[in-house]
Amino acid sequence: MPKFMKVTTTDELADEQAKLVEVEGQKIALFRVGEAFYALSDTCTHRGGPLSEGTVEGAEVTCPWHGARFDIKSGAVLGAPAGREVRSYPVRVTGADVEIEV
Repeated sequence: MPKFMKVTTTDELADEQAKLVEVEGQKIALFRVGEAFYALSDTCTHRGGPLSEGTVEGAEVTCPWHGARFDIKSGAVLGAPAGREVRSYPVRVTGADVEIEV
């Protein structure tokens, strides 16, 4: 059964910043865009690059290995060479706690 797990607090991420978190054995890239938080699988669907180490511009992340681009809000592919989306996880903020549903 899915449950929300605390992964960080709101003051630990600046706007357009990413952070790697591990939840239930899954590597997840957590992003902050303005006051909103989003979570994607940390593994690029092209060759497995770490999205948490990618460049964040607005609501877009670029994989540091080969330049594939993804929509931070949905995981959709925005630019090659990735051919399929990355998994997106529900995120909620409770007080100062950032929680991801897994």
